[in-house]
Amino acid sequence: MPFFYYPMSSTYMIGYLLVAIGTIIMIYAQIKVNSAYSKFEKIPNSRGMTGAMVAREILDRNGLHDVTINQVGGKLSDHYNPRNRTINLSNGIYDGTSIAALAVASHECGHAIQHLVGYRPLVFRNAILPLCNVGQYLGWIAVFIGLLMGNTSVAWIGVILMSGILLFQIVTLPVEFDASSRALQILKTNYLTSDEYSGAKSMLSAAAFTYVAAMLSTVLSLLRIVLIVLGNDRD
Repeated sequence: MPFFYYPMSSTYMIGYLLVAIGTIIMIYAQIKVNSAYSKFEKIPNSRGMTGAMVAREILDRNGLHDVTINQVGGKLSDHYNPRNRTINLSNGIYDGTSIAALAVASHECGHAIQHLVGYRPLVFRNAILPLCNVGQYLGWIAVFIGLLMGNTSVAWIGVILMSGILLFQIVTLPVEFDASSRALQILKTNYLTSDEYSGAKSMLSAAAFTYVAAMLSTVLSLLRIVLIVLGNDRD
């Protein structure tokens, strides 16, 4: 029978619980990174350099003179764009002289360096991103139509398509960890004292956990859908 006949079944209740757990994990990760940022944005680095200054030095030292640094709005909206080869730093990171500013700016430079050397997980992630985005969209449609019509074969195709985003998030983990590792090595060697380095490491570790949390949340969401499809199949 179509899945909507049993909105209060045990399968649905377990599914809601999984989603709730995933939401709690995401909230905890966000609180963790915000707490770390709030702490280390108040501690200036001993050299008095801004995030933009450090980013420019790192890029130039690695021969990335053509990568530009832009200032963007938002809080912790920092990112590297491989399409137009730009590092985009939020206001607090671009102009900031804190340990947090240097840590985040260096991390984004880590992605630019990955791009330069052809770091394989990054290349693979960029290649599958369009397919994963389309697959997630089509997957939801297939799951909905399959369950609505009571055709679990179509629903399972949707689940497989939606699993692409989980693959993307799994591949994202080594990409983010490696960028942080590169950043910390650079900071330790050239910019931060031992005490400042420990703060930068804490900051980047908290940021990395957000990607782990996103992956776990996706796993739980997919598991919820799997349970619904299985329940519909039995019915």
